Amino acid sequence: MWRPTALVVALAMISACTPDPGAPPAPSTTIAPDIAARRAQFVPKVLDAEVSHLSAGDRLALARMVEAAEAVDEIFRRQAWEGNPAFAAEVAALEGPGAADARDYYRIMVGPWDRLKAHEPFLGTRPRPQGAGYYPEDLTEEEFNAWLEAHPEDRESFTSLHTVIRRDGDRLVAIPYSRVYAEPLARAAEALRAAAAATDNASLRRFFELRADAFSSDDYYESDLAWMDLDSPLEVVIGPYETYEDTLFGYKAAFEAFICVAQPEDSAALARFKEQLPFLEQSLPIPDEHKNPNRGSESPIRVVDELLTAGDTRAGVQTLAFNLPNDERVREAKGSKKVLLKNIMRAKYEAILEPIAAVVLPAEDVERVSFDAYFDHILFHEMAHGLGPGRIVVDGRATEVRLELKELYSAIEEAKADVLGVLSLYQLAEKGEIAPEVVASQPWTFTAGLFRSARFGTTEAHGLGVVLQANYLLEKGALEVTADGRFRPLPDRFPEAIRDLAHDLLMVEALGSYDGAKELVSRFGTVRPEMQALIDALVTVPVDIDPVYPLAGLS
Repeated sequence: MWRPTALVVALAMISACTPDPGAPPAPSTTIAPDIAARRAQFVPKVLDAEVSHLSAGDRLALARMVEAAEAVDEIFRRQAWEGNPAFAAEVAALEGPGAADARDYYRIMVGPWDRLKAHEPFLGTRPRPQGAGYYPEDLTEEEFNAWLEAHPEDRESFTSLHTVIRRDGDRLVAIPYSRVYAEPLARAAEALRAAAAATDNASLRRFFELRADAFSSDDYYESDLAWMDLDSPLEVVIGPYETYEDTLFGYKAAFEAFICVAQPEDSAALARFKEQLPFLEQSLPIPDEHKNPNRGSESPIRVVDELLTAGDTRAGVQTLAFNLPNDERVREAKGSKKVLLKNIMRAKYEAILEPIAAVVLPAEDVERVSFDAYFDHILFHEMAHGLGPGRIVVDGRATEVRLELKELYSAIEEAKADVLGVLSLYQLAEKGEIAPEVVASQPWTFTAGLFRSARFGTTEAHGLGVVLQANYLLEKGALEVTADGRFRPLPDRFPEAIRDLAHDLLMVEALGSYDGAKELVSRFGTVRPEMQALIDALVTVPVDIDPVYPLAGLS
């Protein structure tokens, strides 16, 4: 039986990295005194899944997918910080009090900075570079913008998702991912081509072959289209997607991998909702000229169990679901695919959301929280990423929302998806497409969920997004603080406040208004004392899970 574990707990891969001779110097390895408490925030959970139904070819392919995921994990560690490969050896050599917890926390955080505490260092004192490993550590926003003003011909390559910025003497240059990460990408491509040869599924074979080619061309369009057409018992994501790690500008995409097994019965039950996307787009609470009817409505929905993750999605807080690809060209041609990670959802609901609800909601309201409401909101959150403005025109120039909102885009987009997810459920219930009882527990489940994500901190996109939502809903009277400090949603005011917030977020995106995004964050993006008191009271509740992936049952 073949049983790789937890991406070999990732540390084996970290210690195997070859130090980059051009990497910045490593920080001191002084360990934060509260390292044991930090480590305890992540509770190990074994995430197994049924794979006995996979064909022999798919089982062979799965082994090669893991090899490709390992290469992606290596790339992401460099994207998170170019000093990671060299620093990993120092972390592995730590001894004395706190050393074991520090090693484990370094693995979870993918670096010496705490993603739950505004990226403060827990090993040494060196500040985290805002541009992660994508830019020179001393590069400022002013220098970057001044360079583009003086060299407008560089704008496309400098703001590309798939380049890093480096110094070449007194110049700044953009270097494609295919060159910067050539060696691990070559290994990933070789593994994917071997997986393509092994699988007996034609759509999976086509995706693997095209994605392997994309690693050397930096052109992911055709392979993204192939991923949208995937019809396989395995759901596989591998490549550069999200831009959260780039907190300087939000331009650069991080490598990640998901290896999942499909749950076809659950997927079939939800597939009918994709037919509602045109209705939901037309129902957005913004003027018609800002709506986006050009996005494709194919938008498959898949429910899966996670077998393994790597790279960006494995760092810190674990993903519950995702909506990809992000390429607006693909979204306009085919829509986007919503993938819900059911075993992750169940693990988080039981280990985290239920205990949070018992602390933050009034005692008589705790029983209103339900797994079905939690699951439904995650589904419609992901569907909502495919709604609203994408490509826009600002001052006569064609652009995209993400480029205009820069480092604030991820937080605004996550908040938009949260509130549109709830609004969509209300709209479909009014239309008769969803039973009223399905949405009845949404306000309470949603409120408990705000606290789950708020604990990630406001430097993290989801964390900042939910703090913004909570403060807005408090100001609108849709949430109240009880005499004993609990948060209670007011169902009579909740739908209207959600609609108002959806409007405000959508208009910031529709106008590409960076100033509007800054105003929302300035006004609503600070944790209030009432919320902080409850967050502090959650000290014994895990912040997130630390997945263990046995991949059992494969021969």
